[in-house]
Amino acid sequence: MARPIALITGASSGIGLEFARLLAANRYDLVLVARRQDRLTGLAEELKTKYGTTVWAHDLDLTLSETPQRVMQEIEKAGLTIEVLINDAGLGHAGTFATMSWEEISEQVNLNIVALTKLTRLVLPGMLAQKKGKILNVGSIAGFLPGPGMAVYYATKAFVISLSEALWQETRGTGVTVTCLCPGLTRSEFHTVAHMKSGKLGWMTADGVAKIGFDAMVKGKRLVSAGGVNTLVSWGTRFVPRRLLLLIATVRRQ
Repeated sequence: MARPIALITGASSGIGLEFARLLAANRYDLVLVARRQDRLTGLAEELKTKYGTTVWAHDLDLTLSETPQRVMQEIEKAGLTIEVLINDAGLGHAGTFATMSWEEISEQVNLNIVALTKLTRLVLPGMLAQKKGKILNVGSIAGFLPGPGMAVYYATKAFVISLSEALWQETRGTGVTVTCLCPGLTRSEFHTVAHMKSGKLGWMTADGVAKIGFDAMVKGKRLVSAGGVNTLVSWGTRFVPRRLLLLIATVRRQ
């Protein structure tokens, strides 16, 4: 019996890597997209040896506007049907908006918003036609807050949450579900790239976050925060005045 196929972006490290391992363990074959071919090749060999997983690895840059369409062309060329889409690829840069370069700003918008939206739009109609499928978009606790010092990143994650919740509603009763996973502080290369310090308290492991997201996706949940503290943060923002949230977010970044 053929295995279902999952498409995962950002699969070369962090939460995306753990999603790949988790889905392989649950007998999925995988289409993986990331920029580092050496890591994708190593991961493909690991999953084939351990789980017998077939992996189609594509070292592509999702900050480029044409990449999502190219990914889908490769999938169609291989005759594959995507039953699970995990939009994990994401990027954040620290710094004030006025001093951040346009390249840094556009990189975040193109990857966190444009690529995620395009891939979702390209995959969703096929899922609806088949009357089955699951999409998981990786947002962030940051999406519930304003983000002085990382304004663009926080804003992109607010978009991911809003889009995902709307699509969850639009797809109700179709056999397709859309879930948004909102991690908080997670030990991964993301925070190194974003120049964020890794403390001891409040940080989760990438595999722990992936497991929470996978379980929520399987159940078709609309929104899930990773961990008890992050759940309290996302819940609490509903009742805290926005001006106070700005102050909290500013202090937190210092």
